[in-house]
Amino acid sequence: MTKKFRRSGMESLSDYKVTLSFPVRWGEMDAFQHVNNTVYLKWIEHARVEYLTTINGTLTQQEMGPILARLDCIYIHPVHFPDTVTVGFRTTEIMDDRLICEGRIFSEKHQKLCAISHNTIMAYNFKKQIKDEIPEAWKAKIMELDEI
Repeated sequence: MTKKFRRSGMESLSDYKVTLSFPVRWGEMDAFQHVNNTVYLKWIEHARVEYLTTINGTLTQQEMGPILARLDCIYIHPVHFPDTVTVGFRTTEIMDDRLICEGRIFSEKHQKLCAISHNTIMAYNFKKQIKDEIPEAWKAKIMELDEI
């Protein structure tokens, strides 16, 4: 049986228990004078790893672990140097064999949402080299962390 939960799309940064802040660096801008789209994905990656470490303890040297199966990003507002962005990351849906997660990037300078990323994370058994069901321990930690 699949267990699901959904959230509305109007949350603010305060709705995220795992957040990281990053200074925008001059070298991250591209020829169009805004932060290159790949940098947004790196910020999301850092927040995703922090989140997964929070729910799983470690991401290396284990039989079962989370792997990224899908990633997208909706770019809403350009980010420029100088600025600081804060990235929030959380789970929005728990399924038997995957987590649907969301990362949001907020600009401190503009006080607004700049991007939304959706991530699908699978549980992977590295020993058997197959996907597996989401462990109950992960589900419990997610529900505690995200106050579900």
